[in-house]
Amino acid sequence: MNQNLKVVLAVEPVDLRKSFNGLYAVARNELGDIPEDGALFVFSNRSRNRITVHDQPYR
Repeated sequence: MNQNLKVVLAVEPVDLRKSFNGLYAVARNELGDIPEDGALFVFSNRSRNRITVHDQPYR
């Protein structure tokens, strides 16, 4: 396990029906982070009963 792994948690709920590119845009525009930097991005739905985790989209 990488001890230097950055995990970015979206505090606000996200519509998980968004495509990968839609969640990428949320990470980049709303969270202010650059997904290419190697972080994990964690999103949850409004009722907080589902999550999705994404890593670098374009390697």
